[in-house]
Parts: sequence; structure tokens; C-alpha cells
Amino acid sequence: MRLATRLQGLQANVFADMDRAKQEAIAAGLPLWDLSLGSSDLPVAPHIVAAIQDSLQDSHSFGYTLFGATADLRRAIAQWLVVKFGVEVDPETEVLPLIGSQEGTGHLPLAVLNPGDMALLQNPGYPSHYGGVALAGGVPYGMELRPETGFLPQFDRIPGDVLARTRLMVLSYPHNPTTAIAPREFWEEALAFARRHDLVLAHDFPYVDFALDGSLPPSVLQVDRGRERSLEFFSLSKSYHMGGLRVGFAVGNRELIGALRRIKAVVDFNQYRGILRGAIAALTGPQDGLGHTQQILRERRDAAVQAFRAIGWTVPVPAATMYLWAPLPGGGNSLRFCQELVKNTGVALAPGSGFGSAGEGTCVWPWCSLRRFCRRRSRRSANFSDKLRSIAVLHSDETRQVGLQGRSPRIGSIRLSLGRKTVSF
Repeated sequence: MRLATRLQGLQANVFADMDRAKQEAIAAGLPLWDLSLGSSDLPVAPHIVAAIQDSLQDSHSFGYTLFGATADLRRAIAQWLVVKFGVEVDPETEVLPLIGSQEGTGHLPLAVLNPGDMALLQNPGYPSHYGGVALAGGVPYGMELRPETGFLPQFDRIPGDVLARTRLMVLSYPHNPTTAIAPREFWEEALAFARRHDLVLAHDFPYVDFALDGSLPPSVLQVDRGRERSLEFFSLSKSYHMGGLRVGFAVGNRELIGALRRIKAVVDFNQYRGILRGAIAALTGPQDGLGHTQQILRERRDAAVQAFRAIGWTVPVPAATMYLWAPLPGGGNSLRFCQELVKNTGVALAPGSGFGSAGEGTCVWPWCSLRRFCRRRSRRSANFSDKLRSIAVLHSDETRQVGLQGRSPRIGSIRLSLGRKTVSF
């Protein structure tokens, strides 16, 4: 069978390799601790659940909603933006509900790129951004994010021949996976750059409420007040713990919203109306749960950092999101490290290389479900940190092995010490 050549543009899926390693761990009888996915284990607020439950008794809630969802939801989104950012938009022409924000970021390249056009993406960055460009026949250009620049792209380092072919730039802050936050000054610079080179500026903003100091990260719509060329994507998965319900929305330039709406008309008719009513309840109802969520995440973040540091693995303290961006001491192959870790301990982390070449030498740990895994482990008469303490890491340029096994180091390697079993590579 011959498949479409556009599939060849999709990057090799590191996470598929990790899935195979997880299955091997399960087949070997290890209890799987899957810490590779940033999915909240906190409950949905009661008023959201009640709105969805009430819809089950309404016979009118089971029909198609078509590609614009409902006017009530679009108005709720517009009002939420006013309260949140002081930004006023037209709910009829500048708002589009989505089946999760990833639907929008994945389809946007189809609306703005012709085959061969280029898109500026973050490296490391969210893998779906690359996939959307590939499916549209576009060519991604990864803007490398470095710690010394605050994980912000340096626009002046992008080659002129790349810019001549570029029509789209996709950014996301707070950033997955590095956890960086972009200041307002950066968005002013990004908008000026997009104007100068006639680019569509897209901002994927699922972690709008996840600056862990309680501050509100800036929106690109606060800078591009006229919605001249920007589009911002929001999700209810993180802030309101509604990941499985798949609710998001796009806000911004009306021409871009119209283009996305035309694509959406071919693809889907949106969700069950009860889910949309739950989204309205989330956006218009009490917001005190956001502060509670941030407090819980701060506590879990601090516990995660402490657990890593207890075994000598120095990790930066995340300022936002729900991830630890953990450099492997001495670098190394992140996929192989994560594969060996899950095969021999049952603990699954996300390899940094899955987020782009600049992610190599790191692993990503979503610590948002820390309590759930601690609870599962305690039922087996052990502590979650025991799993982490089984990891021994060696700096490639030092003779110091980290861990509890007290064995002699191997220069230039990473060693996992698992009781009597040691796996080195």
C-alpha cells in the first residue's frame, strides 16, 4: 500500500520508541510509573461538572453544534479575555472554539502555508507544532533556544534566505519544555519582527495560569491590540483540569480566524454541547481554583526538585508550567537514558530529544501527578523517592558518581544502579 508522501515530513517519533520501552517494562513485570505526560490529576471544579451533568437532561444538547460551536461560548470567551487581559474582541469574527488548542495549532499551517513555505518554530518545542507544518507541506526552521538567552529565540540569527521563504512563526510561553516565561518586551520585539517580514505570529498559550509565582504571563494580544497579524491559542486542559474533554479556542486576526473556520468546517462539528456548557461554566464561574492549583503545583515542584537533588542530580527550579527540564549530568543520549530507565525501574520520563535537537542531553519530567505516584508507591510499602534514588549519574568530566550504591565511577558514562543490577551506557 502506498501512503501519502506528506507523512515522510513528520519527524521520527521518539515517543513511539518510548512507548515500546514502556511495554517491555510491563511485560517484564515492572509496575509502570509513567511520568512522561503532563496530565493533571486534580479534579474538575463542581460547578463545571454540574453544567455538564445538567446538559444530559436536555434533549437539545445532543445535536450538531457545527464548526463555530455556540454563540454563548464565543461570548464567554470574549468576556474572559476582557477580565483576564483587558483585551476586547468580536466574539463573532475574532473567536473560534476548538476541540483542544492542538486542533488549532495543527491546522493553522494548512491555512497559511503553501508547499515549500517555511515556518519558524522553537527548538526545543512542542512536537505537534512541527507535525502541523509537515502535514501542510511546509518546511520547519527550528530557532534554537538557549539558557543564556532565557530560552528566547534570537531573531537576528535567522538566515536571510530562510526569512525570504517564511510565512509563519509559532511561539509558546510559558514554554514547554524549558518552563521559560517571555516578558512583554519580548512580545513587542516578536510583533515588530513579524511585521518587518510579513509573518503570521501564532502564540500557543496553554500555560496562561501556570506562572508559579502567581503572576500573569503577557498575552500577544496585549501587544497586537488591533489583531493585525497574530493569533493566540488557549486551552482548558491545564487551568481547569479538563484535558480529556478537549476544549480550547483561538482568538485574534479575523482573517486568520475565518481561514481556520473554513478548515474546521471540513474536519469536524465540534464537541457535545454539554462539554461546551462546561467550558462556559469554567470561564465565567469562580476562578479561585486557579490559585489553589498553583499552590499545589508549587508544593509538588519543590518536592520534585528536592527528590532529584537528594540523589545529586542538579535541576533548575521551574518558574512555570508543570515540568522539570532536567539536563543529564555530562549530557548523553536522552532517548537511550529514558529507555533504559523505564526498562529497568518502570519509571518513564520524556526524552528531551523528542522536543527537537536542542533538547538532546536532557529529560523532561511532568511532576503534576507526583502525589498520585507517591500514593501508588506507598501502597507497595516503599517511597516514591526510592525509585529516584536508584538512579546513579556520572558527570562525563568528573570522577563523581551520584547515587546510593557507592560504586566506582565509569568515566564518560551514565550508570543506572538498580540494587544488584547496573546498566551502563
